[in-house]
Amino acid sequence: MARKTSLSGFPEWLPEERLVELHVLDVLRETFELHGFSSIETRAVETVGQLLRKGEIDKEVYVVSRLQEDEGAPEKDDARLALHFDLTVPFARYVVENGGHLAFPFRRYQIQKVWRGERPQEGRAREFTQADVDVVGDGTLPFRYDVELALVMIDALSRLPVPPFVLRVNNRKLAEGFYQGIGLHDTAGVLRSIDKLEKIGPERVAAALQEELGASPEQARAALQLASIRTEDTSFVEQVRALGVNTRLLEEGLAELAEVVGEAARRAPGTVVADLSIARGLDYYTGTVYETVLVGHEQLGSICSGGRYESLASTGKKTYPGVGLSIGVTRLVSRILSQGMAAPSRKVPTAVLVSLADEDSWSEAQDVAAQLRGRGIACEVSANAAKFGKQIRYAERRGIPFVWFTARGEDGAPVHEVKDIRSGEQVGADPASWTPPAEDLRPVVRAVTPGA
Repeated sequence: MARKTSLSGFPEWLPEERLVELHVLDVLRETFELHGFSSIETRAVETVGQLLRKGEIDKEVYVVSRLQEDEGAPEKDDARLALHFDLTVPFARYVVENGGHLAFPFRRYQIQKVWRGERPQEGRAREFTQADVDVVGDGTLPFRYDVELALVMIDALSRLPVPPFVLRVNNRKLAEGFYQGIGLHDTAGVLRSIDKLEKIGPERVAAALQEELGASPEQARAALQLASIRTEDTSFVEQVRALGVNTRLLEEGLAELAEVVGEAARRAPGTVVADLSIARGLDYYTGTVYETVLVGHEQLGSICSGGRYESLASTGKKTYPGVGLSIGVTRLVSRILSQGMAAPSRKVPTAVLVSLADEDSWSEAQDVAAQLRGRGIACEVSANAAKFGKQIRYAERRGIPFVWFTARGEDGAPVHEVKDIRSGEQVGADPASWTPPAEDLRPVVRAVTPGA
């Protein structure tokens, strides 16, 4: 895998690696559309004020400026332009600005580059591709979409050449209702502390709860007991109730989480876990929260996350609730490539090299190529009439499976043959009808079996 670029954090793939990335993107597009989601694309820039509205991440934002600024009064900081760091903030603006033209609930997917000024490392880049899928309502949004989004993402990830994965689900109502029931009323602060559990461990989280939020040792212990619950079915409900806390918000969260996990366990057993340590530190999540990890690659972090937000955007008169998930495509592809999880059947799209018998046959060879391309067969024409052995070796280096030869018969009519240079088999062919086997028509990305 090409690991180094002149600018750290801005990955560039080799052509065969790009084929793997394109396969991932194609699978995601196809799956999202099979589930009825429409594609949109938003502009690359937003105002700084718009971007920073949802959280304090100003150090991660790339501000855009021109070398030759207009003369006159300096632009206000909030009105300056910056590259978007995710797709949720631009989507919120898009919904508000186009609400009168959208049919709600609005089912959207969006696959675009985003930019974030993070410290580069595997799984974290400064320029990366994200794939988001959301359902947004006008005023209200049925909870059933929380269940559906989990099933959509399970379907999408199941089609990709990756190891088994686990979609870890929790519910913010459940967590907040529990914390209120044990007397911890700064629920946002507790969630931010619990969100660090995997990074710093339970002892340091307990200390933070006591030192920063004023929790008693018993309250900290109860919060960690809740976070320790993990089940692949709805048995978590009784485990939570056994902790002796009872609030209306807790019961509402338990019911919602049980619906998500119960349906997912029925349709895709083993892929979803009720994990009550999942907090998602961002404040705008209000219900279901999701995180997804690859089994055996947990250190990579979440490859897909999201949740329910009761106010994606608001106009003052209208509120747009939503639920969505986001896949870190670049993070996922970088792991697929670095671990050799998948490989294309060849390095280039070209299926056929049309050879030249002599320099005067170039135009005629282009006629053959045009007929092949007209039926969707990718091909290229030799640049010069080198010896056939040299033209075949060129095809081998490029990974082109077939070489096309044209000669003249006794009557002067063209005689065509095509050679599979992998097997050596050479047969007569008609450029108006010949087609390679389906598996050779275009590069195919296949999962690689470890040790194979």
